[in-house]
This record gives sequence, C-alpha cells and structure tokens, in this order.
Amino acid sequence: MAKKVVATLKKEDAGSALTKIVKAVRSPKTGAYCFKELVVPATMAKEALKDLK
Repeated sequence: MAKKVVATLKKEDAGSALTKIVKAVRSPKTGAYCFKELVVPATMAKEALKDLK
C-alpha cells in the first residue's frame, strides 16, 4: 500500500501572511465604479489603507 504525501503550502511565518485590499473608486469620467486591488503583507495593511484614501 502506498503512503499518502501531504504538502504544506502555507508556512506559519509572520512575513508570509498576505492581505488583499479591495477598494471601490468612482470614475470621474463615467461615474461607474472601478476596483483597486492591492496585495500587501499583513503587517503593512493599515499603512496601505491610509495610502489608498
């Protein structure tokens, strides 16, 4: 009988945790909403939110 191999893709390091930030922004030309997406480390999420305003 063969053994099952289990791969771990996510490590528990604090530096590898990522956060995806999605912000709805209204277009000045058409008035439609566009979405800005940004992927940053979890430790820098609050700083990135301040920059998107």
